[in-house]
Amino acid sequence: MNSRYFPSLQYCLTPALLVLGAEEFHDIAPPVDYSLIPPWLVFVIVFAALSLVGVILWLFAKRRKPPAPPKLPGDIALEELERISREIERMSPYLFSIRVSDILRKYVTQQHGLPATRQTSIEFLTALAKAASFSSEEKSLLEDFLNRCDLIKFARYEATTSDSELLLQEAIRFVKGGQLATV
Repeated sequence: MNSRYFPSLQYCLTPALLVLGAEEFHDIAPPVDYSLIPPWLVFVIVFAALSLVGVILWLFAKRRKPPAPPKLPGDIALEELERISREIERMSPYLFSIRVSDILRKYVTQQHGLPATRQTSIEFLTALAKAASFSSEEKSLLEDFLNRCDLIKFARYEATTSDSELLLQEAIRFVKGGQLATV
């Protein structure tokens, strides 16, 4: 039957069908727990696993060696002087004197706080004469070193490899605090 032709019949039959249909339907069953492991045990296992990972990471972080302390300016200068000493035969005495002078000036700047890299040799030696942190032997050694470098750099003195070796020994001796250099 078409409800378009018999609208009142639809309204009459609907409540009767509902009463008959209600007897056929059953109540909804609760969800079935199909897990073999109780939920609380899952949370305990996850917590224990995360705790174990945290402890392992903490142990590795604790075991890591602390960073090495920064190198002292004297150690850095000695390493650079040793590195340049291997090039003494291949490098021109002019270029060698510039490089050794730069290493020594950088050392004095870092170790003693004097602006050696931004001053001429004369300005630096004047400031050095007033500094109390240098012994008279160190002042004399540095003055001799800078004069030799200036002679090679600016007066274009025809230096030899032996002059470069002398400059290197004086620089090492100054960095070591006046001790004799062994190259």
